[in-house]
Amino acid sequence: MHFKKPLFICLIQFGILSGSFSQEAINIVRKADEHARGKSSVAQITIQTVRPNWTRELSLKSWSKGNDLAAILILAPAKDKGVVFLKRAKEVWNWIPSIDRNIKMPPSMMSQSWMGTDFTNDDLVKEASILEDYTHSMLKDTLIDKIACYQIRLIPKPNAAVLWSRIDMCISKIDYNSLYITYFDEDGQLVNTLHAGEIKNLGGRMLPSRLEMIPADKKGNKTILIYNSLQFDISLNDSFFSMQNMPRIK
Repeated sequence: MHFKKPLFICLIQFGILSGSFSQEAINIVRKADEHARGKSSVAQITIQTVRPNWTRELSLKSWSKGNDLAAILILAPAKDKGVVFLKRAKEVWNWIPSIDRNIKMPPSMMSQSWMGTDFTNDDLVKEASILEDYTHSMLKDTLIDKIACYQIRLIPKPNAAVLWSRIDMCISKIDYNSLYITYFDEDGQLVNTLHAGEIKNLGGRMLPSRLEMIPADKKGNKTILIYNSLQFDISLNDSFFSMQNMPRIK
């Protein structure tokens, strides 16, 4: 997706007007990404999809290694148990036990809802890199839940295949947690807001254990992601993240 931007914005992005601020911004985003990701990780997660008249709960386990390898296994409910999502670089695959098949997810599906939640497929498997696909600029510092935060704006680079025309991130100054993120479409309209909180020790790091994704145009809708456990720097072979291994992931 290619967004046309005014010359002034382009100058800011390429550092002509902003000087060292753009480099400072990307360094902060990089620290936040490294703090939350680690070299590898294994997590047990509960996801609650909340609607005005009902609530649905998913249990899953996830694995990641670096920026290019990730897998998600659905543990519950029973009708979805055993479904696997696999990310390898820019490719995303889905293993469906009921039909015994691997299905490649086309890029056009990355903006669609993941498993009926308010997260997109891109949110869960992180196809787009917030470090590589966007330019970064500093905004005015702010407070989120009484925590001092950097506020950083992300604008997609020319020809970057991303979902959003703008992302604003609030990252805590003390421990580099991403506490509040807003996502905007190509018309500049707010689409989703992600609010992270309930910071606790997860895998030896102080991290938000509860994330709420709230769509702007659907009153009463939200999705809550809860980390039940999280381990970092676990030994994982690249072969674990292979299509051949998807049916065996447990």
